Amino acid sequence: MEVLLFGISKEITGQQTLDVSSDLKINTVLELKKWILEKYPEMGNLDSFAIAVDQEYANDELNISDGQEIALIPPVSGG
Repeated sequence: MEVLLFGISKEITGQQTLDVSSDLKINTVLELKKWILEKYPEMGNLDSFAIAVDQEYANDELNISDGQEIALIPPVSGG
């Protein structure tokens, strides 16, 4: 499973995408969020971050799988 990264999440991870091994058995958005926070604890310093699946914001209970477009959406700042 590939996760697209944007904004500060790219800076924190040093990558444009995260490759999540299918061996990890990540099946829901919540499981993905927990994995991201375990692998990149600095992500916990953000006010929040969301996951989009197939270009729509996803709730934590949504099932995810390979082949879907998954993106990590960091907090948006503006002015």
